[in-house]
Amino acid sequence: MTTDEHPLTVAFDADDTLWHNEDLFQDVQRDYEELLSPWADAATVDDRLHEIQMTNLPRFGYGVKSFTLSMIEAAVRISGGKIDADRITTIIGFGKRLLDRPIELIDGVEEVLDALGNHRLMVITKGDVHDQLAKVAASGLAERFWRVEVVADKDANVYGELLERHGIDPARFVMVGNSLRSDVLPVLELGATAVHIPYYVTWRHEDDHDGHHIDVPTLDALRDLPQLLRGWDGDGELGPGLAGPAGTGGRYGAHPA
Repeated sequence: MTTDEHPLTVAFDADDTLWHNEDLFQDVQRDYEELLSPWADAATVDDRLHEIQMTNLPRFGYGVKSFTLSMIEAAVRISGGKIDADRITTIIGFGKRLLDRPIELIDGVEEVLDALGNHRLMVITKGDVHDQLAKVAASGLAERFWRVEVVADKDANVYGELLERHGIDPARFVMVGNSLRSDVLPVLELGATAVHIPYYVTWRHEDDHDGHHIDVPTLDALRDLPQLLRGWDGDGELGPGLAGPAGTGGRYGAHPA
């Protein structure tokens, strides 16, 4: 099949869209709150950690390593510098626990990707390049994707640059993900299409936006996606146009924008 025969370019978020992720972060955070209970209650620990994470995002970006550094910094501040080396070692262990988690695919993901094989499939995920590409490799899904893009953040400028570089018409582009903030709102801003598939837990940062009542296709499960897209193939909403030619620079991308 040539590029011009693909009806749509369909891009997927990775964490909590293709495989489970946030549930373990939540488990680790509960253990972290318990670890710091001699100095503060759980709500205070949660608020202070979130504040420090947001401050550190421009420096460290997203991902487990950034989260671990923020946990250590928050622990020092919350304890007034009294936290001991054993507890710091435990926090480092929390980070390793997150990094070492085996990939657990979302139910039905392989069947869904196979069912969408007539479309051109991508991954667009944010976070640490090494960690995210390692997850893609470990997932067993890599060969199903035309491109895998790891970006520092997801906003309209980043999506716009990706679409332009790969020659993708926004009118023929669909982004699928669990986050309204990262996977839906910036894509709609470009005039492209997005599908929201909520995960049962959401990171606090991803819920911090004004688009909770946006009118966007929302599915209960990833398994419902092929049926939804079949209704869009060549209809008036997306039109019969085709995505443009593949971009240069290799199948995997890592971009600072």
